[in-house]
Amino acid sequence: MHYAQFQPHPQLAPFIEAYWQVTSLSETPAARIMPDGCVDILINLGEDLHTESDLVIKSGTAGLVGTMTRFKKIKHPCNTSIIGIRFKAGAFAYFYNYDSLHELTNTTIEFQKQLVPDISCIRKDLVNYLNRFYLLRMSAPRQTIMPIVTSIKNRKGLVTVDSLARSHYISKRQLERNFKQQVGLTPKAFINFVRYEFALQSIKKYHFQKSLLEIAYECGYYDHAHLCNDIKKYAGLVPSQL
Repeated sequence: MHYAQFQPHPQLAPFIEAYWQVTSLSETPAARIMPDGCVDILINLGEDLHTESDLVIKSGTAGLVGTMTRFKKIKHPCNTSIIGIRFKAGAFAYFYNYDSLHELTNTTIEFQKQLVPDISCIRKDLVNYLNRFYLLRMSAPRQTIMPIVTSIKNRKGLVTVDSLARSHYISKRQLERNFKQQVGLTPKAFINFVRYEFALQSIKKYHFQKSLLEIAYECGYYDHAHLCNDIKKYAGLVPSQL
């Protein structure tokens, strides 16, 4: 299996994490896909793809992958060729008007063909064409939560829903509604996920210098068992397996 990742145009970079491509000539063992807080569009250029949610993404069609809160195992068939567009948390609303991403959490649905980049154009010039396509589609929603997402990430998930609502002059009810619609998670669930992400980075970076207990305390966990439970929940692994 070959995986390649491409950076979007600088004007799209605050909203699109990456364009990516997976190709494989032979069937591959099941790969563990970790949750990342993003929403992806999958465009299938190869053989039919069977997803974990029992949806078959036919060749020449696309799927919309909602925000994941747990890992998935995906097996790619022979002659796999998938193009992906990965949107940062809260950024999907800049390109598509979708009622609520909360309905898509941890699942994949078929995506309307008329909303998907043209496959023949992708084959000719993947990155430049996708840049043109999404620059033309980009339009800020009336109420964006991107500044709030940035606040949560800047504080590494060490923030409360109450303080977020106060500092961004929004009610808790409105905050929850906007997060469900534009991220697919409640504000509290997203805060917990961001805290886990930063803890995971610390474990990978400092596992020789710091104990798991030290990292747990620094990342706002009660103890190392609390941290281990979160890693198990999101990644399906224990820290020694990371």
